[in-house]
Amino acid sequence: MARGTLSLSPVAMLQAASDWAMHLASSPGKRIELANLAVRQAQELALYAIERMSAGPDRQVRLAVPPPAQDRRFAAPEWQNWPFNYMHQAFLLTQQWWDAATHGVTGVEKHHENMVAFAARQLLDVFSPGNQLVTNPVVLQRTLQQGGANLVRGAFNAVDDLQRMVADDPPAGTENFVVGRDVGVTPGKVVLHNDVMELIQYSPTTAAAHAEPILIVPAWIMKYYILDLSPHNSLIRYLVDHGHTVFCISWKNPGYEDRHLGMDDYLQLGFHAALDAVSAIVPRRKVHATGYCLGGTLLAIAAAAMARDGDERLASMTLLAAQTDFSEPGELALFIDESQLSLLEAQMAQTGYLKAGQMAGAFQMLRSYDLLWSRMVNEYLLGDRTPMNDLMAWNADATRMPAKMHSQYLRRLFLDNDLSGGRYPVGGKPVSLSDITLPIFMVGTLTDHVAPWRSVHKLHHLTTTEITFALTSGGHNAGIVNPPGNPRRRYQIRTRPAGGNYEAPDDWLVSAPSVEGSWWPAWLEWIKARSGKPVAPPPMGARGYKPLADAPGQYVLEK
Repeated sequence: MARGTLSLSPVAMLQAASDWAMHLASSPGKRIELANLAVRQAQELALYAIERMSAGPDRQVRLAVPPPAQDRRFAAPEWQNWPFNYMHQAFLLTQQWWDAATHGVTGVEKHHENMVAFAARQLLDVFSPGNQLVTNPVVLQRTLQQGGANLVRGAFNAVDDLQRMVADDPPAGTENFVVGRDVGVTPGKVVLHNDVMELIQYSPTTAAAHAEPILIVPAWIMKYYILDLSPHNSLIRYLVDHGHTVFCISWKNPGYEDRHLGMDDYLQLGFHAALDAVSAIVPRRKVHATGYCLGGTLLAIAAAAMARDGDERLASMTLLAAQTDFSEPGELALFIDESQLSLLEAQMAQTGYLKAGQMAGAFQMLRSYDLLWSRMVNEYLLGDRTPMNDLMAWNADATRMPAKMHSQYLRRLFLDNDLSGGRYPVGGKPVSLSDITLPIFMVGTLTDHVAPWRSVHKLHHLTTTEITFALTSGGHNAGIVNPPGNPRRRYQIRTRPAGGNYEAPDDWLVSAPSVEGSWWPAWLEWIKARSGKPVAPPPMGARGYKPLADAPGQYVLEK
């Protein structure tokens, strides 16, 4: 069933559709409201068509007629010509009607409402005039100009993509971004290797380094070199070049034999094993711990357990696009309920892991226009291959997730929200984020579909410690891979002192000052203010942690 439904539970969808349909059927007021909306939209569309046609041949006058609805997908001037202007307006008004029809039906559970609205958007996008050859004026104009050569190129692109998909090969262009040759090239040594991860210690590039090292905990849902892409946008190289001793975990890409690995294994064999190694290589120094995405969630769990147990080896904690309260996790919640999880668990029981493509498919549906339809139009209809870059190549280098860990993660964090509720156990006893007294630096990204920034901000009401929160432009990846020098970047930042009052996200958004540029320098200054004077860099490795191989190691190369 999972293979036939792209790992989406048909039962969950049927429950949502039934809940919506039955409540709509028993809501005459809502049905009258929708009927009136349909009549009003039909009148708007007819008036728009009449005004456009009566405006005469003057194009500027015709464009001055405001459309009933606007959307960036139809921003090209070709869409203002007849009959394409009528087509795209009819589509947008239909989309508006379905949005009204799937929201605000009294009695429908919120989760079911969101699922039905999401399904309606996906189905409507299939019939968008922008996604069809004969109704897309940009494609038609290109086809006439090039005598159909664009469609020939598009056909070759489609055949190439299909062959790569069948052969399980990466997308075209990724061969120009080889790990260890083009990306992930910051020099270093693997100083620890176990069944879950490799720990990389990076070679110093300055004569002196800040006394306290930095330990980076990336998510195992992705490969670590998102933080060490090309030299010009590598966060790790940036830290090393500014006098920091940096360690980073490189998680193993699990197979069937790793199906038994759980959250506790990633905590003990991952974070704690890495922290022990860092403490041995840089003795008597506290550690600045940094976690990205799910790695940040793991770090928060570990920090709460350490606070509970009196372990004082951490100097600070930085969380990059990481959630600790999953009560409002964004659109990913569409795919998380009891029915959906039971289907995934049944499938993972056979495979031993969640395939990379399954998670990628979920993200594609959440951003179907940006990640699917626009790409298909550009590459298959316009015949233009999107140039591959390092971030796109990294995104195609996906990882798997062990069955046990992924089930625990989805149930205990997403579905039951045990961490923020003080129910998540470590070592047989629950941990509480309120025990954390470390200074915290947090980064949220404005257009994040994976860890919405308002969800990231929720840590403010879970602990009273000092929190510096930065909200940067960009999404879950591009907002973090944000080197200085990009003129289109900006961020807002504000520090709540220890014991300070809670401020709701939207109030914070209004009051926090805005800064042009990258948040990296602000974070660098924040760490510097909580570090000792620079000293001679530590040796590479230590007793019991002998350098084993050059960075990037072996785990990151596993497909």
